[in-house]
Amino acid sequence: MKKKMLAVLMAATMVAAVTAGCGEKAVQEAEPQATEAVSEEVKEENVESVTAEKAEEPAEDTAVLEDGTYTATFTTDSSMFHINEAYGDKGILKVQNGEMTIHITLPSKNIINLFPGSAEDAQKDGAVLLEPTTDIVKYEDGTTEEVYGFDVPVPAIDAGFPLALIGTKGKWYDHEVTVSDVQASNGEEDEKLAKEVADLIDAIYVQTYNDNTYADCEKAKAAWDALTDDQKELVEGEDADPDYFGRDTGDASKDDPLNGDDIGENELLVVSFGTSFNDSRAKDIGGIEKALAAAYPDWSVRRAFTAQIIINHVYARDAEKIDNVEQALQRAVDNGVKNLVIQPTHLMHGAEYDELMEVVESYKDKFETVAIAEPLLGTVGKDASEINEDKEKVAVAVTEAAVKEAGFADLAAAKDEGVAFVFMGHGTSHTAKVTYSQMQTQMQKLGYENVFIGTVEGEPEETELTNVIAAVKEAGYKKVVLRPLMVVAGDHANNDMAGDDEDSWKSGFEADGSFESVDCQISGLGGIEAVQDIYVKHTGDMIK
Repeated sequence: MKKKMLAVLMAATMVAAVTAGCGEKAVQEAEPQATEAVSEEVKEENVESVTAEKAEEPAEDTAVLEDGTYTATFTTDSSMFHINEAYGDKGILKVQNGEMTIHITLPSKNIINLFPGSAEDAQKDGAVLLEPTTDIVKYEDGTTEEVYGFDVPVPAIDAGFPLALIGTKGKWYDHEVTVSDVQASNGEEDEKLAKEVADLIDAIYVQTYNDNTYADCEKAKAAWDALTDDQKELVEGEDADPDYFGRDTGDASKDDPLNGDDIGENELLVVSFGTSFNDSRAKDIGGIEKALAAAYPDWSVRRAFTAQIIINHVYARDAEKIDNVEQALQRAVDNGVKNLVIQPTHLMHGAEYDELMEVVESYKDKFETVAIAEPLLGTVGKDASEINEDKEKVAVAVTEAAVKEAGFADLAAAKDEGVAFVFMGHGTSHTAKVTYSQMQTQMQKLGYENVFIGTVEGEPEETELTNVIAAVKEAGYKKVVLRPLMVVAGDHANNDMAGDDEDSWKSGFEADGSFESVDCQISGLGGIEAVQDIYVKHTGDMIK
């Protein structure tokens, strides 16, 4: 309407100009009519304009967005510059203290910087470029990809503004972008949906299995997939959090669950606690299983996990079915297995090993022979002074692996540089906890003065974090390398040891302020060939 009114005024001016060329009299005669006509039309147009604006445009004060989070459409003037297809053309608009910023996720990492202005200004001294974030996009086919995202300042809604970009070729380009179609997020509804998902996760975060377990896992995953990215961040329950489904732990398809039938008469069942970290499961547990399969080709290797919580997690997130111990034993029975050898990958004769023994006992009469091999560290012994060949082999293997990964020729060279190696186990209240004290004794017997043993649970007491920090300080070491003393480098290694939370071991050593550096090695024992050889020997002792 404003453009139409402007056109009328211009027409009136032209009429006045033309009549002026016909003489003064003509002007005097024409002017009243033209002026009257224009006046009436402009008056009418003004009324129409005001009416239309009131009907079609929000009042100025209602157009101001309140602080909060919204979704909004982000469009550009180029088909080469757009939001990732997984998000359509939508971004997350945040308003704080009246200032607006929209987060956009791009299709790749080809755009390395943005600048809110022209390409020319972006290249001037002092120009502040927008740095990328690394966003993980999950597509409909289940694949994920790391791409760049940006937080772009938004000067106005429904109005184009300049945004320059530079790609991997180092050339700046001018673009105009627009943010529109702002939709307020429904906070209450978001929290309700997130709570429903959290409850579904908590329901499968259990150590028991029943006939509904798989269906419950599928229901939790479907509900998670239906959430928006913002809603997923709100998921929080007794055990649930966004990482349950959202954390990228590697490609599950690279792992073999070893749950096939057609076993034959001889089965070697490898029983592990388990891990939901896909990469570690394939490398550490899978590494042991492959070593056993290669050593004993006449035996069919199958897998079982003792942690139903882990089994549920892997199935819910990645649709990979792993047998629990009872399922694996029943599979063996159904397949007519006569000779069964069970190789636990557990470190010691602890609570999990005892539970395994109880379940196996109830199936013993269903096979001609059943044998259970030793766990990794062998027999426990009566006190901290008792060590054995298995503990020595593990001590040597994990120390050599840690020293090599840290870039030293040997442990002595690391000691000369003031480096201490701290191996973090799980810990237990079981009487087998003396095993950790025995491992410290073993390190001392080997002359490994700069190697220390700790545990997440702090049992035995000397393995608790503050006590380990004190021991390392008292010995005078200024640099620390943390590494798990666990078969897998899973949740404990990534979070309890190397996580950024203040209660992690890395954070604890850093907060003490006594150390120049604290480095972490995310590697499980199962990936070390010398450790795999110990399991092979233990299994062989049962097969002979």
